[in-house]
Amino acid sequence: MSIARLKKVSLCGLLKEKHELLEALQDLGCMHLLPLRPPPAEVEKVATPRAEGAYKALRFLSDVAAKRRQVVRDPQFDVERLVRQTLDLQQHLRDATDRRDFLAHRIAAVEPWGDLIFPPHEALAGYRLWFYILPLTDLEALTSVDLPWQIVHRDHRVAYVVLISPDEPSSHLLPVARTHTGALPLAELRAQLEDIEVAIEELVAQRQALTRYIYLLSVNLAEAENRAALAYAEQQTRDEDSVVAVQGWVPLEAVEAVEAYARRADLACLIEDPGPADAPPTLIEQSEDMSAGVDLTLFYQVPSYRAWDPTLLLVGSFSLFFAMILSDAGYGLLLLAGLSLFWWRLSRSPKTRAYRRLGVSLFGCTVVYGVLVGSYFGTSPPEGSLLARLQILEVDDFDSMMRLSIVIGVLHIVLANAIMAYVLRTRLVALSKLGWIAGLCGGLLLWLADAGSPWESVSHALLAGGLLAVFLFSSERPAGTVKDHLLRLLDGLKGLTGVMGAFGDVLSYMRLFALGLASASLAVTFNDLARGVHEALPGIGLLFAILLLIVGHSLNLGLSLMSGVVHGLRLNFIEFYKWGLPEEGESFRKFARKEVKP
Repeated sequence: MSIARLKKVSLCGLLKEKHELLEALQDLGCMHLLPLRPPPAEVEKVATPRAEGAYKALRFLSDVAAKRRQVVRDPQFDVERLVRQTLDLQQHLRDATDRRDFLAHRIAAVEPWGDLIFPPHEALAGYRLWFYILPLTDLEALTSVDLPWQIVHRDHRVAYVVLISPDEPSSHLLPVARTHTGALPLAELRAQLEDIEVAIEELVAQRQALTRYIYLLSVNLAEAENRAALAYAEQQTRDEDSVVAVQGWVPLEAVEAVEAYARRADLACLIEDPGPADAPPTLIEQSEDMSAGVDLTLFYQVPSYRAWDPTLLLVGSFSLFFAMILSDAGYGLLLLAGLSLFWWRLSRSPKTRAYRRLGVSLFGCTVVYGVLVGSYFGTSPPEGSLLARLQILEVDDFDSMMRLSIVIGVLHIVLANAIMAYVLRTRLVALSKLGWIAGLCGGLLLWLADAGSPWESVSHALLAGGLLAVFLFSSERPAGTVKDHLLRLLDGLKGLTGVMGAFGDVLSYMRLFALGLASASLAVTFNDLARGVHEALPGIGLLFAILLLIVGHSLNLGLSLMSGVVHGLRLNFIEFYKWGLPEEGESFRKFARKEVKP
């Protein structure tokens, strides 16, 4: 399994047949469309391949607590009309709610002043009334006001002050902001609030009535997606006079089908190999059994088209790192038991079956590694037993576990460089990858070798030769002039600065030892606490000890799961991808018709 090889396919036909052309390509479902014209200047006119409106409408209706009885058959059902009606209703309800909140706020501000009825503007000779609610402690501020003012009412806390001015006073005139009363009297505001409350009730009733179509909308989302994708595709074509052009990337095995359609439809067809300046999208070809691994691969970064498919290696290394962080066979068996409870539910689709296999890989590796370190819910197997004979590692043996983590880190990064050397095998820069392999192995050997042993000399040779290869072959700059040679030397020096990065990346794998030790230590601690409670409180202490074991191990398992997923993936996405997949690509998006659920 690998990254699919693609061809650039260009089709030309009559503009009047554009819709039929795009529908046929959508039925073929094998092309990643390329834009042949800039998007519309107006943002609201830019189409999206996803039916955002349909999903918004479905969420809006699904949020209703009391739903109507679902309609399962309606020959006149129109997805587009329902979506438009629902989104209009959502906007009207939002506007009505905003209006109600505004009126409630305005009434709260006007109520202390009573039912104000303002005289006509001409009656005040162009002057206006400005209202303030001033705390009694700030009354002295009125002495510095040059405008006419009057205290119309006061209570034990505040004074109600009215200023007269043709223009709005400065916001710094008084220590409080003015009260916004508006031009409407209190009675009119309350009447409008009542009307808007009635309108909101009617809109809510309409929303509830539309909930009867949630089922039909959900099963016909594919139709909405197809329409949205078609509208998006119509903005990617090049339309000139009476001719339309469509261009996109097509997998090699699907090119024949596109050619056959072009012949049937009398279309001009041009098929090209990717050029050096092209950046084709990445389509990872894996069986359905590995679809969960493909999701992991694309989760953080899409490999570039000219790179390699890391799916199998990612699943394997993630399972190993996850197991090392949990470091307990008991936890692994518990997780496998939990997975078995959902075994049949996870067999409904190829996607769920793929994630079930991923779970088996993660939890199975946890059991195996837990047996190797001899940890079962924080306890060790009895001496002389079969499980004790299977134990070959001690999780609390700092020196051995540290060596194991460092060796795994070096091998992981060496593997990334080896694969990149193979991918770049036709270029001299591949020798720099081999140089890193030699340098990493030399550094590891220097750390492990005894002083004065022959292996120490071998490590020095590997280090020197590897770094020399990195210095000489890191640059792909053409060497035609003296300046080019100098720049190549600078590129080589820049490549050597990666030594510190390589050192830090290798040390990052020590988190496998540290997190595994933390998980095991917590398990042992909770066991000791439970044992102490049981011994200190005979009888009832047994119940407390059981509760402490359940709570403690549940907490430890939850923390270990989070650490295993986060750090297990991090070592792949950050350290491994840095050396093995330095370039990022674009995911292949098929312009395809989705099947409408029956």
